[in-house]
Amino acid sequence: MKAAILAIGSELLGTERLDTNSLKLTRVLDRHGVELRAKAVLGDSEEDVAAELRRQLERVDLVLVTGGLGPTADDVTREAAAAALDRGLHMDEEVVAGIERRFRDLGWRMPAVNRRQGLVLDGAAVLANRRGTAPGLRATTEGGSTLFLFPGVPTEMEAMIEDHLEPWLAERSGGIGRETVTLKVAGLPESVVEERIAPAYEEFGRETITILASPGEIRLCATAEGPEEERRRRLEVMADRLAGLAGPAVYARREGDTLEKVVGELLRAASATLALAESCTGGLVAERITRVPGSSDYFLGGAVTYTNELKTLLVGVPAEQIAAHGAVSEPVARAMAEGARRALGSTWGIGITGVAGPGGGSEEKPVGTVHLALAGPDGETLHRKMRFPGDRERIRWFASQLALEMLRRRLLGLPPS
Repeated sequence: MKAAILAIGSELLGTERLDTNSLKLTRVLDRHGVELRAKAVLGDSEEDVAAELRRQLERVDLVLVTGGLGPTADDVTREAAAAALDRGLHMDEEVVAGIERRFRDLGWRMPAVNRRQGLVLDGAAVLANRRGTAPGLRATTEGGSTLFLFPGVPTEMEAMIEDHLEPWLAERSGGIGRETVTLKVAGLPESVVEERIAPAYEEFGRETITILASPGEIRLCATAEGPEEERRRRLEVMADRLAGLAGPAVYARREGDTLEKVVGELLRAASATLALAESCTGGLVAERITRVPGSSDYFLGGAVTYTNELKTLLVGVPAEQIAAHGAVSEPVARAMAEGARRALGSTWGIGITGVAGPGGGSEEKPVGTVHLALAGPDGETLHRKMRFPGDRERIRWFASQLALEMLRRRLLGLPPS
């Protein structure tokens, strides 16, 4: 089966709103072994949407459309679909009654404009929307292609995927699908990971393994096709092999597991706690740690010691040490980690100081220079000096990623990367 996705909305052609719906639909299609041939983003032009629908319905088996089903004048997807299929629209009073009930349940009177959402394409099936007022539609063309119309609100579309699209695809895939497992690697360059996993290309096929690089992290995506039981067995073998080749830098085998979540689980399992002293990262590590629900079990807190005076006042870095070595130095990073641990009474302490840029660098300490230290309960304090590439945001992210990776490795008893 071949498919196309159309995202409708003039706001998606600007700089303020991203089309995330297409990504979610793509994952669903991929899981069911559907080949995605095209994606398009179109403004709120009935003529343009109708033309693109005609073009795609002639060349693919399935067209998924998101957006343009609201009650306002710029919601033109229903009219465009009617024009593309050369069909009429009729008012479905049962649908309108359902919309009225939803408003009534919320204690509101339905505005008259919402009646437009009761317009149904002739010959189409109405798809219930349990999270909103705009119902979806499913229609089949004379040529046998299928058209799904979904609302553009992401939460509404997600529910309709679950209720309507997934069952429809499952009936037609016969259990044959495509599935991907993701391994996440921290602290290694893409080229190093590529070199390590090269044998897997010959064993499983180059087209089944993808490397995706982002700052401080590599994602290894292994894909298998076929019946569910068969592909999952193959994915397990592939994931085990990739993990063995990539080594201890693999910190997760699930897409939803972040480094901060993994570190948090390790801290909780060890009944350990963490304190931070951050300078150039400005609290970024603390923010990442506290993104994870339940982080109060192991995170005591931290200090953003941006000035030299606060490094001394809050975490006890000796002023003479700063004067002798500078704020961006190994001795100061060590003192920050040890001082944070001592001041808050935590099991572990992290200290980060550096030059994030774009100014402030020197020949001795250029922009991107970062010192990281990790103080532990055994009295040993590890230190890393790095020169991170990129702009201010990228440097700060790299630093936060390495700080968490240093702690993960210590908690697991692994050697530094």
